[in-house]
Amino acid sequence: MSGVGRGLDKVEVKLRWDPSPYGEAPRHLDIVAATYSADDPYGRPVYVVHYESRSPDGTINMSRHSETGLGLGFVEAMVLEFDRMSPVYGRVVVGVAIHQDGGPRTFGDIANAGVLVLEGYRQLLSDDFAGVADATAATIAEFTRDASGAWELREMVRGFDSDPVLFMAEMGSIRQ
Repeated sequence: MSGVGRGLDKVEVKLRWDPSPYGEAPRHLDIVAATYSADDPYGRPVYVVHYESRSPDGTINMSRHSETGLGLGFVEAMVLEFDRMSPVYGRVVVGVAIHQDGGPRTFGDIANAGVLVLEGYRQLLSDDFAGVADATAATIAEFTRDASGAWELREMVRGFDSDPVLFMAEMGSIRQ
């Protein structure tokens, strides 16, 4: 939480990974966010934001995108402005998907992968995907609105074995 009773305001999700070895196809990871209605927080997403899109109201967008990793630290970033998000939305799930165009790849195949979630300079979450090394995609965080309207973060690192398109459809599902 960013303050007593206030909840989260503006959050940044940052992603890093090293480029593929010389001669191999580029490794391409993407941050993905699925937004759910307050009336049906576990139903179908109202909209999904990824590198080729932004939310209809501009509250979720990619501020930086990489298709190769570059090995220069955090090279991809998504900004979520919860303080401006409409009350019709009650849940946002954020994840990371690995493009599979160079053959099957898992997080275990990606060197120096990591994700960081910040509010301002305050670190809310950090993960290196070691717990989901065999997965091709993973959720990392769930943001929910409480009864007072304040947004909260729950770490939700879960691995998936699906391509990016299928992952976007299933990432917010209830699963044990």
